Amino acid sequence: MLVLMLVATLQLCSMARAQPLCRIHTVRTGKTFGVGQQAQGDLLYFSFMTTRLIKHPCKKNIALYLGRQLFFTTNNFESSLLPFAIPTSMQVGIPEVTSAHFAGSVLLLVVNQKVYIYDYEASSWSASTGIKHPVSHISGDNCCYSEHPFCLEISNSIFAYVHGDQISQANIYFSKSWGYRFQKYAHEGQAELVGSLGGIFYFHSLSQVGLLLIDQGRAKFWYLDHPLNYSFGLPFDYNGTLDILITPGQKGILIFWFEKSLLISKNAGQLVNPVRVREGRRTLHSIFEANITIYNVAANENELAVLTQESNLYYGSLGILTSFLIKFAHQNIWSQEAALMFTNPGMLEILTPLPDSVFPAFDFQKCPVNIQAILMDPQLQVDVCKVEILQGDFDNKMYIIDMNSELELTALMIPRPGTSPVPLNISLRQQHLWGRTDPNFTSSIKRPTISTITVDIANKEISCVDLKPLTALISVGCDLTKKIIIQNEISACYKGFLDPVALQDNYSYVIEKEAYDPNFRGQPATKDLVVHYPYEKLGCPLLVYYNTPWKPVMELWREGKFQEIVEAEFVLLEVNGLFTYTYSLTAGTALCISQPQNWTTILENAGDKGPFAWDRENYVSCHDPNSDAPLKWPKARYQILGGPTANKVVFDQRNGIYVFFISVVDPYYSYCWLETTFSVYVYGALPRISIPLEITIIVLMLAILLSVWLAYMIPTLLRTEKGHGFKGFWVSLCKRCRKSCACFQSRR
Repeated sequence: MLVLMLVATLQLCSMARAQPLCRIHTVRTGKTFGVGQQAQGDLLYFSFMTTRLIKHPCKKNIALYLGRQLFFTTNNFESSLLPFAIPTSMQVGIPEVTSAHFAGSVLLLVVNQKVYIYDYEASSWSASTGIKHPVSHISGDNCCYSEHPFCLEISNSIFAYVHGDQISQANIYFSKSWGYRFQKYAHEGQAELVGSLGGIFYFHSLSQVGLLLIDQGRAKFWYLDHPLNYSFGLPFDYNGTLDILITPGQKGILIFWFEKSLLISKNAGQLVNPVRVREGRRTLHSIFEANITIYNVAANENELAVLTQESNLYYGSLGILTSFLIKFAHQNIWSQEAALMFTNPGMLEILTPLPDSVFPAFDFQKCPVNIQAILMDPQLQVDVCKVEILQGDFDNKMYIIDMNSELELTALMIPRPGTSPVPLNISLRQQHLWGRTDPNFTSSIKRPTISTITVDIANKEISCVDLKPLTALISVGCDLTKKIIIQNEISACYKGFLDPVALQDNYSYVIEKEAYDPNFRGQPATKDLVVHYPYEKLGCPLLVYYNTPWKPVMELWREGKFQEIVEAEFVLLEVNGLFTYTYSLTAGTALCISQPQNWTTILENAGDKGPFAWDRENYVSCHDPNSDAPLKWPKARYQILGGPTANKVVFDQRNGIYVFFISVVDPYYSYCWLETTFSVYVYGALPRISIPLEITIIVLMLAILLSVWLAYMIPTLLRTEKGHGFKGFWVSLCKRCRKSCACFQSRR
C-alpha cells in the first residue's frame, strides 16, 4: 500500500460577521415557450425529511437534487428544470427514492426497494437484474481516471443492500456492470458477525471493501480484502442514523453526520473522530454541546460545509491533523428545501428549488458564498495564510509504479514575501522494496492496488482556501507501456536456411504426426499438421543448433526503449503442440525443495483459460520454503527457465520451425502479464534412418542362424585335410611375421 499524506487540516470555528454571506439570485430560464411542458411519468420524491445533493465525481456539472422533488441537471442547475420522473412503463408502484449513486455515465436509483438505471446520455431507463430481495441502498466508488483498467473496474463496482439488516443474514448484492446486473455477494465469516449493516463501501485508498457494523450504539468497519483481511477498524459512537459521505479525490475521507453528530475519518473508517466547533481562538465544542442541528452537509476534495436548521453556515478544510469548524455570519438562508454544493474550490452555493405558480418547471434560488472573501474579515480572527504558492506538475494526474519501480515527483512551496522558495523532492516506492517493513505488512505484494499521494502544508491556516493540496492517483500495478522482446541476433534467414521472401509468400510447413499433440499432452497425433507461418507477426525465426542446450534471451522494453535483460523465471510452450524438446535439469538438479509445477498440472486446472494458462498469478516456486507440495519425483524434468537455475531447452534430433509462447511467471518481477510469441529454426540434426520392424526381425534371425552355423562348421572343417592345410598356412604366416619383427628390432 502506497500512501503519502503530507498533511492538511480540517478546521471549523465559530464567529459572527455583519455583512451578508451571499447575495441571492434566481435562475429562471426557458419558460417563454414551455407553457404546456409537463413531466412525463411518475414524479420521484426522497424518502427522508432532509435534502441531499449528489454531484457526479468526475463531471462537475452533473448533479442530482433529492427532496420533496428530485431534479437532475447537466449544467449545475443553471436552468429551470422539471421535476425528475420515471416512466410509468417501469411500473415502480410508489415512486419513493431511498438512495442514489452515479456510476460512469449512468445514475442509479433505489425506487420502492428496487434498483433502476437512468442513462442520461441516451435518456433511457432500465431495471437492474439479479436482485431477488428488497434493497434500500446502493453504494460504490468512482475513479475519474477511467483510462486505466484498474479504475474502470472499480467504477463498475456497485453494492446493493438493506440498511439496518442484521449482518449475519443480510442479503448483499454486487455488480461489475454499473448496476445493470447483480449477483449475490457473501464473504467468509459474515454469518458469525453481530450487529446491523450500516453501509458497504469500496475505498480506493486501501483497495478495500468495508462493511459498517452497528451494535448497541457503537459502530466499526469490517474490512474484507488484503491488506486488512477481515480485520476491524476502531469502534466509535453511533447516534441516530448516520448519513455517510465519501469525499471525491480517492483519499479515503469519510464524513458521518446526523442532526446532532458530525464525525470524520481520514483513513477509510479505520479511525473515526468527532468534528468540533471552535468559538474564538481556543474554545472547542462538540456538535451537541454547540446546540446546533445539522440539516445539510457538502464536501469537495479539500473543504467541508455544514448548513444548520438555525440558519447558520459552518465551514472547515479537510486534512490530516485537526478537525474543527468555524461559524460564518448569521443570515436567513435555511429552508426545508435548501441544499449545499461546492461549485469550485472556495466557492459554495446554497441551492433552493422554487415552484412556479404558472409553469411546471421549477426555478432555482442560488446564494453563492465566496469563502476566501469571508475569511478575510478581521472579525473572524482567522490567521493569514503563511504560504503564497504550493504547486506541482503531478497534481490531479495519474501515475503508475510497477514492481521494482520508483516514481520521482517534485513540488514547490513559496512562503510569504521575504522568504525563499522550498523545493520538495518526493521519491515513491513500494514499502516492501525499501526493506523497511515487516514481511507481513500486507498479505500479498503480488496483487496490484491503487492509492493516492497528497502533498499539503502541516498546520495550514483555514484562510489558505486557494492553496489546495496537491493530489495524484498512484496505481501500483502494471505499466501498460512495458513489453518483452526475444533477442534475435542470428536468424535462419541471415544464415541462408530460410528465404524471407518465401516466408512472406503464404509459407507453410508440415509437422509430422509423431512429433506433436494437439492436446498438449505429449502423445502422437493421428495425422500430420500443416501450419501457416505468420511472418508479419513472427518475422524470421531465430537460429538454434539442435545439439546445444539453449535458452531464449528476453529484453524488457518500455515506451519503445530498451530497459534491461529479463532474468526472471519464465516458461515456454510450443503453440502447435510439438513435444520434441525437453529440459536440461530435473527437479532434483534444480535444487527444488518441493515438487515443481509443470505444463501437465497447469493444463489440468486451466479450465476456460486454454492451454496457455501458466502465468504470474498461478505460479508457485519449488524453491519456496512455504510450499506444501513434497518433492516426490526428483527426476521429473524441471520446466521453468531463468531465475536462480541454469536450466535450458534441449531439442530432439529434428530440424524445423518451432513457434513458442513465452510467459514471465515470476510474480515479483512485474504486475504485467509479460508474454509474447516467437519462432526458432532448429538445424544440424541428421535425419534418422527408419527401418521397418519386420526387416529388423528377419535380419536378426538370420544373424543368429549364421552364428550358430559358423560355430558348428569351423571346428568341423579344421579337422579335414583342407582344414589342416588352411591352418598350416596361417601358422607359417605368423612365424614369418615374428622373424621380420625380430630383424627390425636388431637393426634399431
